[in-house]
Amino acid sequence: MVNGELRSKIDRIWDAFWSGGISNPLTVIEQITYLLFIKRLDEIHTSRELKANKLKKEIEEPIFSEAQQHCRWSRFKDMEPGEMYRIISTEVFPFIKNLHSDEESTYSRYMKDAIFMIPSPNLL
Repeated sequence: MVNGELRSKIDRIWDAFWSGGISNPLTVIEQITYLLFIKRLDEIHTSRELKANKLKKEIEEPIFSEAQQHCRWSRFKDMEPGEMYRIISTEVFPFIKNLHSDEESTYSRYMKDAIFMIPSPNLL
């Protein structure tokens, strides 16, 4: 059961997407899922960094290279909306879209047609 506070937050998100021109609930869920996935990738990378630091070793299987550090959720989440939107739409989303693109996996098949559809920086 969704309580009043949570329902209010969900309603505000739906209203924001609707105002931004996205009225299909599946599209809204898809776009939110992409954002949650981007955040989770940063959490996994951070966990691997902490482990490597404790063991005084190089990070094993880093998700982000040194040149991609600005693409991490923890790095762009507090930026002004326009800059955050630019980074997500031009760098982060193409990065997740092409993650494992060299493999024939369910992920790569699903993501090959993925589109970043959040219409404005303010919606982020």
